[in-house]
Amino acid sequence: MDEMLLLRHGETEWSRTGRHTGRTDVPLTPHGEEQARALAPLVKECTFDLVLVSPPQRARRTAELAGLSAYEVDPDLWEWDYGGYEGITTPAIREGRPGWYLWRDGVPPGDAEHPGETVEQVGARADRVIARARAAEGRVALVAHGHMLRVIAARWLGLPPQDGRLFKLETGTYSRLGFEHAEPVVVTWNAPVTP
Repeated sequence: MDEMLLLRHGETEWSRTGRHTGRTDVPLTPHGEEQARALAPLVKECTFDLVLVSPPQRARRTAELAGLSAYEVDPDLWEWDYGGYEGITTPAIREGRPGWYLWRDGVPPGDAEHPGETVEQVGARADRVIARARAAEGRVALVAHGHMLRVIAARWLGLPPQDGRLFKLETGTYSRLGFEHAEPVVVTWNAPVTP
């Protein structure tokens, strides 16, 4: 693998309002669709040997609007399963759990559709995605979610998955992971593209 392009999906109503969006399948807002279209010139510059996209519509639609029509859906790219905190904002969580911080405190189990995950479980999925990417020839593109891509960046650098907390990532942005002297590095992070 030469380089990995990471695209965070465009804005959704839940991302705009700060609601934890793990397994709930919400669509892009009109602004989110503009963000995804704005990624197209960046995508056109490259030929990709492997394109992996998270299953929900917000990721698939972002890939398509950005010009990545030939892709494989990879369940390992799902966002962190927030369990009992699915759809809830951090301020609302902190009303009942003062000082709560996802990366340190995790999530409680939810219902059958949202059982919740530990950061280590998210890290194991990230490791599988990275292994697939490294086995590819040339460039790889991933279209996924904020927390998941942050964990991928941490694991790419050999850091524990909870160090994904160090990599803030906005909707509709791109990042690049690559190598310097055969060592994994962050080439570009959280770069916006003006719609």
